[in-house]
Amino acid sequence: MEIPIWHNIHPDFKLNRVTYDWDDLSEIGYSLVKEGNGHEIPMGDFLLDWISNRPTLEVFTSGSTGKPKKIVLHKEHMVNSALATGEYFKLRPKQSALLCLPCTGIAGKMMLVRAMVLGLHLDEVEPTSTPLSHNQKQYDFTAMVPLQVQNSLEDLSRIKTLIIGGAPVDEKLRSELLKIHLKAYETYGMTETITHIAVKEIVPKPSPYFETLPHVTLATDDRGCLVIEAPKISEEKVVTNDLVELVSETRFKWLGRYDSVINSGGIKLMPETIEAKLAPVMNSRFFVTDVPDQALGQKLVLVIEGEPTPKEALLKQIKSLKDISKYEVPKEIYFVKSFVETTTQKIHREKTVQQIL
Repeated sequence: MEIPIWHNIHPDFKLNRVTYDWDDLSEIGYSLVKEGNGHEIPMGDFLLDWISNRPTLEVFTSGSTGKPKKIVLHKEHMVNSALATGEYFKLRPKQSALLCLPCTGIAGKMMLVRAMVLGLHLDEVEPTSTPLSHNQKQYDFTAMVPLQVQNSLEDLSRIKTLIIGGAPVDEKLRSELLKIHLKAYETYGMTETITHIAVKEIVPKPSPYFETLPHVTLATDDRGCLVIEAPKISEEKVVTNDLVELVSETRFKWLGRYDSVINSGGIKLMPETIEAKLAPVMNSRFFVTDVPDQALGQKLVLVIEGEPTPKEALLKQIKSLKDISKYEVPKEIYFVKSFVETTTQKIHREKTVQQIL
């Protein structure tokens, strides 16, 4: 009987400085489920799921763009995704990696898979907003969400290669990263594509375009939305709701979500484009969205996390931005003490807006 590909644990794999082979995974999985801290229990559940003979496992989408959906993934495809990441970033056995994302989501699960498949020495820490505060170690590779990156700027020089996902990286954070000696990339992907299928370099050579990982080709549909063909990680083409400018079958520029376009009085507004323009004058997390309006149908509003500040002064700054049109100036500003987040630390826009309506 042929041994399933996901049973092949690299002999150099370590978790928290301890070497584990295939036979050890059930023991560590049960131990984490039974005795682990809150964030370690999902890791134990995943390891027990991984070592089963079932060729598939179930994961849930983050729910940041709608209700979380159950997705069935092939373990073989997850191994292929890990190999593609290793090939693109030239990751080698015994290199150090940090797991600081929750294992409830695909991003955290895939950090474990990459370590097991590629033979990385993986440290696991509690997935907080300040993941590098747990120790002073140097790491060759890690993945974070933008909030973690923003809160770790003073320590990021301890990371050689950083991938950032879960939400777009704004211009303000990009400019901060350019001051730090590391390699940093924004990723593009989703649960259906087993995390990233493309990356965009931020440091040291900023690029406006995402470039695909090996064995991934791209097209667009009649809406202008991205269609992904990646036979090693998905048996079917993945049709997205992401509007893109396609440069080639392996490079694209992300424009925004097709289903987030705001029609305000007949003017179509792209929230993601507007947010990029607003970033230079914003000092805390924010997003733009729409609320019902009797005259316009949908009204563009700005939602800011934190204590209220004078709105008129902020609006004056916004209107002074050179590349912003009069239609892209928010009609109203709302302040929310703290944004509602998904289990994977993404901003849950819909639930956050519900707080103000």
